[in-house]
Amino acid sequence: MYYLPSFQEMIKKTSVYSHLLFHCLMDPGAEKVKRDDDKKVVAEIMARCFVPSLITTTPWEEFHFVGHEIRITEATDCYGAVVWPSALVLCYFLETNAKHYNMVDKNVIEIGAGTGLVSIVASLLGAHVTATDLPELLGNLQYNISRNTKMKCKHLPQVKELSWGVALDENFPRSSNNFDYILAADVVYAHPFLEELLITFDHLCKESTIILWVMKFRLEKENKFVDRFKELFDLEEISSFPSLNITLYKAMKKSRRSA
Repeated sequence: MYYLPSFQEMIKKTSVYSHLLFHCLMDPGAEKVKRDDDKKVVAEIMARCFVPSLITTTPWEEFHFVGHEIRITEATDCYGAVVWPSALVLCYFLETNAKHYNMVDKNVIEIGAGTGLVSIVASLLGAHVTATDLPELLGNLQYNISRNTKMKCKHLPQVKELSWGVALDENFPRSSNNFDYILAADVVYAHPFLEELLITFDHLCKESTIILWVMKFRLEKENKFVDRFKELFDLEEISSFPSLNITLYKAMKKSRRSA
């Protein structure tokens, strides 16, 4: 059974997967070299996504990373159950920088995993992955991860509830936290839990933990969060995509002396 997508759904898909290339072409004030570089990389990233022309009662999209076809089931009524461009940027980075940021046998946790695409790619790259999100998202998250990693990954990924700032000592005790990487894609937006997010980053990190965080800048809250984040972490911009206001960061916890 098929349905004709609503105007709002069509606009949403267009804005997520096409407006970046549109702005690359329609921004004559930007420097040409930077614009061309941005356009080339983004075109390569977006080419990893296949959107079916007919949308069934269960919306899905297909992605191509690490030599695998990854089919993701989405929910159009929930922000956390849709694949946003930041996730594609992080997946592309993990795949193309696999030698420098080696995931094999590393302990990795993704916060705000949503549909699970980033966690799936990290698992396909050989990591021990724990994918986390709010309880209402875990069913779809588990479904996507199971169908795309079973018999394909060295280590079976885990799915676990994580509400930012809630019961961290109970569910993620510091004594057993030993994450090599924390992955986060588009977890900062206009919601009232940014302080809890910062607390969660701090709780999960040890001094050797590397955070790979992709962020889309939308409102002033994002800038304020970055300023707060820098109080606890050394932050390095790895790459940026000006057309989408997306930046990829690497961060590590500041030593007690420097803090």
